[in-house]
Amino acid sequence: MNVVQPHRLVRPRNGTVIAGVCAGIADRFGLGRNTVRLLFLLSCLLPGPQFVFYLVLWFVMPKADF
Repeated sequence: MNVVQPHRLVRPRNGTVIAGVCAGIADRFGLGRNTVRLLFLLSCLLPGPQFVFYLVLWFVMPKADF
């Protein structure tokens, strides 16, 4: 019997550029990985703690076990 796991916010093991944070967010919400990466880069042009948020997610998000 296959048990379907709910979508979790995890960093994938492959297909990552730096740490896999944007890829994990994209996979969780069904968006394109490059779209999320572009949105993150564009958000860095605005004032705010985006880079700090990325670093926090890098350490908080678990790495996928599959």
